[in-house]
Amino acid sequence: MKDDDPTPEKPSESKSTSEVVDSNVEDVACMLRVKTGDVAAFEELVERHKSSVIGTIYRMLGDLDESHDLAQRVFIRVWSSAPRYEPSAKFTTWLFTITKNLVYNESRRRKRRPHYSLEAQAEDFHLAMPDTTAVEPDDALLHQEMQEAIDKAMEKLPDRQRMALVLRRFEHMPYEEISKAMDLTVSSVKSLLFRARLQLREELRTYLDESN
Repeated sequence: MKDDDPTPEKPSESKSTSEVVDSNVEDVACMLRVKTGDVAAFEELVERHKSSVIGTIYRMLGDLDESHDLAQRVFIRVWSSAPRYEPSAKFTTWLFTITKNLVYNESRRRKRRPHYSLEAQAEDFHLAMPDTTAVEPDDALLHQEMQEAIDKAMEKLPDRQRMALVLRRFEHMPYEEISKAMDLTVSSVKSLLFRARLQLREELRTYLDESN
């Protein structure tokens, strides 16, 4: 674990710039077909992005059933907004702008986040969306304790800090794309991330000290 970022490092396949561009070209092409009422193109987009949308919502709200329900609403919004869609930004920027807005609406509706079992939710989440991280058997307990501590620490972050951190850390978005999705300046995004990481380091100080 790196000292400057206490959230867990997920193994990720590095993508070349051309691969990212190609992916966006495919997304935009699909969405332009959706704009004409192409159901198959819509289903392709849902299949391609549903895991990321569900994962982002889960990390924001901490409820797997709610995450699936809200993800459905996200894609319903994608379908209903298709006639007005214009490819002025990356498709994922547009998609996560919709996701962010619905998550914020749900968070405001709740007013106070209900208590829930992080252990049970994490187990359900990883069954539905398995993490490919390899964990040695002897390290399994420590890994579980650390993940629960991270979940609890992230739950305490303000919504905007958590959203910025989720999009940066788990969706690997560049600052510019996060700023567009969240309707903020790049400097504001960096400030949110800085404050979020400071708070996480404070919450996870015990674990970070042990790792050092």
